[in-house]
Order: sequence, then structure tokens, then C-alpha cells
Amino acid sequence: MTADPPGAAGPLRVLVADDHAVVRAGLRALLEGEPGIEVIAEAGSGEEAVSLVARMLPDVALMDLRFGSPAGGIDGIEAIRRLAAEAPGVAVVMLTSYAGRADVVRALEAGARGYVLKAGPPEELFRAVRGAAAGALGLAPEIVGELVGQVVSPEQELSGREIEVVRLMAEGLSNRAIAGALFLSEATVKTHLVRVYRKLRVDNRAAAVSEAVRRGVLELT
Repeated sequence: MTADPPGAAGPLRVLVADDHAVVRAGLRALLEGEPGIEVIAEAGSGEEAVSLVARMLPDVALMDLRFGSPAGGIDGIEAIRRLAAEAPGVAVVMLTSYAGRADVVRALEAGARGYVLKAGPPEELFRAVRGAAAGALGLAPEIVGELVGQVVSPEQELSGREIEVVRLMAEGLSNRAIAGALFLSEATVKTHLVRVYRKLRVDNRAAAVSEAVRRGVLELT
């Protein structure tokens, strides 16, 4: 029997982790005002976030990048790494004020399924939360621009490896399964997906497959 996808039997369960109580309160109000999303807990440090997520297993954890913790406290990147081992089924979305390329790459390599900015519109946050819960990679437009470093033609061709990734994605394989099939790391697969999304000008897996078919680079049988 196949398990229901996150949110299928009720609202998406979200944990908010940020060291500022006012920010947490604002995010809770924002998220709970959106249909289909429920905030089940808050954490004020990276350590508390790891403990609560491992115990409560939300669908999505919204993680701050840089906690103002005492010396020795862990940041959001380290929290994601620990959760990859302790709660691998929980999708983590980085929500931060920092849009530097190095921070974005570190977060994605650690296992984040999304990266959005606190200053961005609420719709980007909602889209990232729902996308991450569904297994998609949600990146704010500014983040995509930071990763690619330049504006590219919307008709830029996919590489052979990128086409392979899209083909396996169209077959319903997860990032981990794609990595296994192509003998790549999950981080490398995520990097390919970022490039695919950028070249196809889409922001989720279904749209990427649809656009690849439209352009004739992928045939569905």
C-alpha cells in the first residue's frame, strides 16, 4: 500500500526555526493564514530545531541560516546535515536574509530542498513549502540568478546529462534514486536540477518535464 503524500490527509505540518521570537511569530501568522498549512512548533536555535524535528517529524522545517546562538551553537547548515541523518523524510527549506552564492550552495549540498529570502513575497514562501513537501526544489528567483551568475537564453539547450536527469524525473524517480541510477551524488543531481530549471525557465519538476516535452528534447511513451 502506497503512503499518502504530505498534506494528502490534512494540512502540511511545518516547524519554524529562527532565533528571533518576533520573526517566528510573524512567520506563524503568515503561514497559518494560508489554507492547507499548519505550524506545529517553533525553535529558537539550531540544536532545538534538530531535537524538535526529529521528535515531531513535520512535513517541512523552515530553517534560519545563521542563528544568534551562544558560542558553540550550530547554524542552519549544520542543522540540515544532522537532520539528513536523524529525520531524512523531513524537507528543509532555508529561509534567510542572505543570498550569497556560497551560502546557497552549502545549503543545497547539505540537503535543503528550498532556499527563499525573508524579504521575498509570501507566495514564494508558500510555493517553496508546498514544493519541498512534494519533493521539488524551491528556489527564489534571486537565488537562481545568484547561482547561474548571468541571464541566459530561455532556449538554451540541455546537456546530455541534464536530459538523462529529466528523463528519470519524468519516470517518477526521487533525487536519491536518480543519483543511484546515474552513479552521482544527490548534491550533484540537485545541481543538475538547478541548471535544468534555469534553462527551461521553470521552478518545479512537473513543469520541467512538460517544458522538455514541448521543446522536443524528451519524449514520453
